[in-house]
Parts: sequence; C-alpha cells; structure tokens
Amino acid sequence: MGSRSKTQLAYIAGFLDGDGSLMLQLKKRSDGKVGYRLMCTICFYQDTRHEKPLHYIRRTLGIGYISRRNDGMSELRINGFAQTVKILQMLIPFIRFKKVQANALLNASELLSQKTVRSLSRQYRKKLIGYMIAIQNENYSTRRKRSVKEFERVFGLTP
Repeated sequence: MGSRSKTQLAYIAGFLDGDGSLMLQLKKRSDGKVGYRLMCTICFYQDTRHEKPLHYIRRTLGIGYISRRNDGMSELRINGFAQTVKILQMLIPFIRFKKVQANALLNASELLSQKTVRSLSRQYRKKLIGYMIAIQNENYSTRRKRSVKEFERVFGLTP
C-alpha cells in the first residue's frame, strides 16, 4: 500500500459512509475446538452496472477483492484484522457518519490482530463484546441481533 492523497482518502471514506459497511462477524465453525471464528470486514457496495468506483478504491488502497452478487450488486471486501487496522487508520479522520462503527472495529481489530479470542483475558473479552455490540447497534440489519448474554456465553464468560 503506497501513499495516497488526503483527497483520495476523503473520497473513499465518503463512499464508505454512504455505500459501505463495517462488520465484526461471529461465524459458526464446525472444524475446530471453539465452534466459531471472528471476521472483520470493510465492504463497499455498488450497482454492478456502475462498479468502476470499486475498482478505483481497490487500486488506490491496494487491497481487497471485488465480487458480483446475483442481485445485480458488486462489492469490494477487505477482510482480516491487520488489513482492517491499516485501512481504518487511514480513513477514520475523514469518516463522518460511521465514526462509532469505525472506531469500534478499529479497536477490536487491533485487539484481535495481536491475540486469539481464547488467549484474551476476561477483561479484554468483555471489551471485545462491547465493540461488537457498538457496531451491531449502529448498523442497519434485518437479521436478529445478538445480546450481550449470547456473546458472553460464546466467549466463555458465563459460569
């Protein structure tokens, strides 16, 4: 990832504010001891007929992959804790409407890029849950949202 101008970063942050999402997802996993995995994602969406801005963003940031969905939408996804940290550190100064989610995802990504959830102390697992709830509460979602109690159970914080 080379250098980018403030104008480029402001454009990308504005695009994210309008047509993007910041997610910290808990994915079920059958192949392991834990039974789940956490996934950090920055996603930009655009009608497939007008997906050129996604290619511009991908080139400018030098990261991510573009896929075309069956519903006529294309998306640029950036996954991974370390990658999320790098991108959010560049974009947060310019983000206006998704500041709460961006800061929560940045904090969670920094935490998870250093240690696994299982190796986190109780205190840090509780912080992680707080970040997940903050992101969840700010994001529009038609799916059922998880409660603090559910996260505590998943992360082994209940007796």
